Amino acid sequence: MPQAPAAQAGRKPSRIQLRNRKRILEAALEVFSTHGYRGTTLDQIAAEAGLSKPNILYYFEGKEEIHVTLLNQLLDAWLDPLRAIDAQGDPLEELMGYVRRKLKMSRDLPRESRLFANEILQGAPRMGPHLESVLKPLVDQTAVVIEGWFAQGKLAPVDPRHLLFSIWATTQHYADFEAQVGVLMGPADVHAGAVAHLEALFRRLLTPAPTRG
Repeated sequence: MPQAPAAQAGRKPSRIQLRNRKRILEAALEVFSTHGYRGTTLDQIAAEAGLSKPNILYYFEGKEEIHVTLLNQLLDAWLDPLRAIDAQGDPLEELMGYVRRKLKMSRDLPRESRLFANEILQGAPRMGPHLESVLKPLVDQTAVVIEGWFAQGKLAPVDPRHLLFSIWATTQHYADFEAQVGVLMGPADVHAGAVAHLEALFRRLLTPAPTRG
């Protein structure tokens, strides 16, 4: 039996190996986002990828390794919009930009959003350590920035973590409940309407009350 690429120490993967690995991950994303981790089998991933099950096992040890690889890739991309908030920028515009970036991700990466949501709904058995070591410090750092804006009177005071939770809930809803949104909205441009609605919602929430002279 040929040695799996993961075991070929110091050997650069070939173009075919890289292409097949990408093909497997793309197929797994489709299957996991549809059936969840527990409802997914290697046979389903192999069928979606158009490869045999032994071919899948040549590149990955099993279903869990494929799932963790996808989640690790996703978490890094998922944090980029939060990292892009500029502490030196205009507070309201920085947060509105964050809302728009999160909505764009829901529009462009709905399967990835559902993959992450399914993992969290199961109690984050594979991503728990990453949430603690990667996500929490970034959220803590962002909360300090938002609290500073509140203290300077540049934003109406709200709890910064609950604000982030609200942004995640309202933006990711369009991906995680895509089927329901599609039925209820019909042929309307859902994304354009969502941007306008959520910007208006969060601007009203965060705009400071005018000071009385």
